[in-house]
Amino acid sequence: MDNDVYGHMNNVVHYSLFDTAVNGWLIENGALDIHAGGQIGLVVETGCRYFAEMAFPDVVTAGLRVARLGTSSVRYEVGLFRNDENEAAAEGFFVHVYVDRQTRRPKPLEASLRAVLESIA
Repeated sequence: MDNDVYGHMNNVVHYSLFDTAVNGWLIENGALDIHAGGQIGLVVETGCRYFAEMAFPDVVTAGLRVARLGTSSVRYEVGLFRNDENEAAAEGFFVHVYVDRQTRRPKPLEASLRAVLESIA
């Protein structure tokens, strides 16, 4: 399902990869508990620029950085690299607003989350 009728990766897959890269990194670094954490990130904005085609079965690697760290929001920037190429095939961004899991109201980033995010800012 990754490739569309034109034989390259469908644009919706890029956004899925952004989500996986961000949340996977947060989970690996102990900054996100998707099942029981009191604070969760809601996506409020995304975008992508495409430079080269990718297609299944290419191996895609994501590079991640924090471009902006606010009181309750984070702008991640993600580069998607095809196979062993040094130039990104696509670059995107992903903005999370962190909210209380129950109320869904914004709240300041928890100190432990902020520390992890600062490590790639």
